[in-house]
This record gives sequence, C-alpha cells and structure tokens, in this order.
Amino acid sequence: MTNQTAKNSEGSSGSRAGRFIVIDGPDGAGKSTHLAKLAEYLSSTGKTIVCVRDPGGTEIGEAIRQILLSPAHDKMAAQTELLLYTAARLQLWLERISPALQAGSWVLCDRWIYSTCAYQGAAGQIGLDAVFQLSEAMGLGWADQAIILDIDAQAGLDRLGQAPDRMESKPLSFHRAVRDGYLALAKLRPEVTIVDAAGTIEQTQQAIRQAMGI
Repeated sequence: MTNQTAKNSEGSSGSRAGRFIVIDGPDGAGKSTHLAKLAEYLSSTGKTIVCVRDPGGTEIGEAIRQILLSPAHDKMAAQTELLLYTAARLQLWLERISPALQAGSWVLCDRWIYSTCAYQGAAGQIGLDAVFQLSEAMGLGWADQAIILDIDAQAGLDRLGQAPDRMESKPLSFHRAVRDGYLALAKLRPEVTIVDAAGTIEQTQQAIRQAMGI
C-alpha cells in the first residue's frame, strides 16, 4: 500500500454521531457468534445497536452474496470478487450503515473492507492498493474499531459445521494467505486490533471487550 493510499483511506469517523464496529477474520474464527454476544452486551448498557453482515444486509446485497458464495461459480476471478463485494458493501453502507451512524446508533458489522483486503488483496494477489482505491472511490467508510479474530487456518476450517461455501472451499494455502493478510493489515490500519480466537468463546469474548475498553 502506498503512503498516498494510506493517507486517503483514513475515513471520516470523526463526523459520525454513532460508532462503527467491525468483527472480522478468517473463516471459522467465530465472527458471527462474537458479534451477537457483543451486541447483547452493548444493548444491556443502553446503546442502540444495529447488526449487519457484509456481504448482505440489503435486498441487493443478499442477492450478490448468493452469487459470490455459490460453489457453482468456481471460475470467478478475484477481480470479479473485488467488484461484487464492493458493490454489495456500498449498498449496505448507503441503505443501512451510514443512516444508522448518523442517527447515533452503534453499528456492528460482520466483515467489512478488511475481508476484501485479506481475501482478494492478499490471498487473491490483487494487492491492497486496488482494494483501498476502489473503496475510497466509492466513498466507503472505515470502522471506528475493527477487531480481527485470529486463528490458525486449518483450525478455523475444522470449526465449520456445514457444507463449505465457495470461499471456504478454497485450498488451505489460500486460507493461510488470508490469515497472513489480516496480520499484515493490522500494521497498516490504526483502528485494527488482533484478538486471539483460539480459546473458548468466553475467553475470546472477554478479549474483545478488553480490546474495546468496555
């Protein structure tokens, strides 16, 4: 990532009334589980919580999600993935995330631009610049805080309890490159915190809350 790209992609979190929190990480890290637990905890403190998933969360986004994750589309290029993920993400941002933030809600998002950096930018070998520049061109905001749940690639895949989707079905070498991409991204984005997800659900949830200072 060039210095110019890093400078231009800082986002505009200072203008938000609410707070944008992303839970991200490799397949099998427990993102959905921990987002739900975090939402429950934050709701108990009186905060208004909006939970979304990327890709998805809108009628258009869910349709794109089906295309992206269907095993039938095994010839899809990483560049096509980049464009489709960004399209679904933009729709989610415009329809749900940005309005909720402006209204003062806390938005908890399962995956965000960080996933595309790791999966398409790093493992797909497109490069981070392409992901950063496209996201910036579309006006997509970055998280106020992004928690990356870290787990060994094979251990994460072993946790999957259902038939793998198209992305989950990629080779182990790909998933190892995804993990490396997340770890590298944490050195470039100041809002990113790596949390060890190899322990129990309780241990990991406590680590997330500690990282968030709540």
